[in-house]
Amino acid sequence: MTMYATLEEAIDAAREEFLADNPGLEQNDADVRQFNAQKYVLQDGDIMWQVEFFADEEEEGECLPMLSGEAAQSVFDGDYDEIEIHQEWQEENTLHEWDEGEFQLEPPLDTEEGQTAADEWDER
Repeated sequence: MTMYATLEEAIDAAREEFLADNPGLEQNDADVRQFNAQKYVLQDGDIMWQVEFFADEEEEGECLPMLSGEAAQSVFDGDYDEIEIHQEWQEENTLHEWDEGEFQLEPPLDTEEGQTAADEWDER
């Protein structure tokens, strides 16, 4: 799992990975059908992003499906509004780091460590 500090960096990296996974395919000829994204909040409060592109809407990856069809193709082609993607992101899907490298939608409340993390998240 590779995460990036900005959504733009994550999209650029996912585009490069998609092209690397499809040798012989030029960027202008790519037919992207699915755009997946995942937002992470690290223990130190930093926000990170992970993005994936797929040629088939049925493919599953590590991230959540966000856009499909022409909308996914537009993001791949660089024709997107980053603010719009941020606005469409549902905060309840954000994964929070509660232990180094361990991410959850919510901290486990049955441990002191988890309760402390929950209190910190509530403060943000």
